[in-house]
Amino acid sequence: MPDDKDIPSAYVKDKRTPTESREELRARIPGWGVDLDPADRPSNHRLHYAPDTTGAHWDFPERQPEKWPREHSIEHAFVTPVFGTAQPPKGLSGVIRKFSYARYGEARLGHWLLLILADRVDAWEEHLRSFATTRPDNPITETGVKAEYTHGGLASRKGRVDARHHLLDPLVVAGPWVAAAGGAVLGVRKLVRAVRR
Repeated sequence: MPDDKDIPSAYVKDKRTPTESREELRARIPGWGVDLDPADRPSNHRLHYAPDTTGAHWDFPERQPEKWPREHSIEHAFVTPVFGTAQPPKGLSGVIRKFSYARYGEARLGHWLLLILADRVDAWEEHLRSFATTRPDNPITETGVKAEYTHGGLASRKGRVDARHHLLDPLVVAGPWVAAAGGAVLGVRKLVRAVRR
């Protein structure tokens, strides 16, 4: 058992060393307590409310009109007075986003996982929508798979710490496209067999 004087004060029931006074601390530590006096505190004037210095001409700002019910965190009573309208929720991804905001608070993992899922679903909705246009997405060039072979993909990773991702990157990027193409081929085959019968 160590001597009582060797045990730090934090581990004993009674504090052995008395707290130093302000004067003792100021004498021992240069500059200690410089902001104790509010008159000497540089931010003191910011601690007092002066309504004529804020520049605001409202009690509550004018609210931006909502063209559709905006999603907002369940921790907040209403949407902020100004909000973005560039990407309105649409399709299945919009349903997932609205559910995430309606069901989970921002501190919950489920909220963020659903938002990530909604982003992935939105990307696939846009890919599928592009096939109905005259310029559909090109998965070979737009995912960077072609650049792996034409712009030294393997050589550019030499000596980098993420070199082990080299084998996974094509699988992660091209894998979903290959799986979707395979599913489409199987679906067309089933359809052709059903029509022939």
